[in-house]
Amino acid sequence: MDQERARHQLDLIARVLEAARDSGVPLWLRGGWAMDFFLGEITREHGDIDWFARAQDARALADVLARLGHTPVPGPPAGLQLDFVKDGLDSSFTLVATDAVGRVTVAGGPWAGTPWPDGMLEAGPGRIGALEAPIVDPRVQIEIKRMMPVWDPSRPCRAKDAEDIARLEAALLRRETGRGLTSGPGRADPGQRR
Repeated sequence: MDQERARHQLDLIARVLEAARDSGVPLWLRGGWAMDFFLGEITREHGDIDWFARAQDARALADVLARLGHTPVPGPPAGLQLDFVKDGLDSSFTLVATDAVGRVTVAGGPWAGTPWPDGMLEAGPGRIGALEAPIVDPRVQIEIKRMMPVWDPSRPCRAKDAEDIARLEAALLRRETGRGLTSGPGRADPGQRR
């Protein structure tokens, strides 16, 4: 694993989170970095940094990223996703909306209005070292990784997705059975009040 690249990505995550928070723009890590923040350690190389952001915050988010020196990258429809690069590191912000009954939905593109899995943005924060970050619920992360090839047949299951699912399931099982991690990232000790 390229430790230098991982350190730069963590620094970038920290800077983006701080600037977005200061501007009132909530963000949630998704994908491999969300998994690592849930597990509390870097488990593999990350090609990019994946996020969820609210569509209503897209303009403010783009302004925050521009102030941090990020450059927009053309790609998916702007109502669906915003892509940026800084210092050779790619960040992708998938936009979400909320429907009339409060479900988190796909914000744009051909699947606009389609609900994401329930509870997706309701997990506690994850942590790597001293850095804390909002993350996608790990159970939903598993569902998304399993279902993406079904939802979008042009995106087949990758070996890293199967490995990520196995890591997340093992960590969830340890936590649910009380073995191993009892107070991992974003989780309170069983004896503490929540």
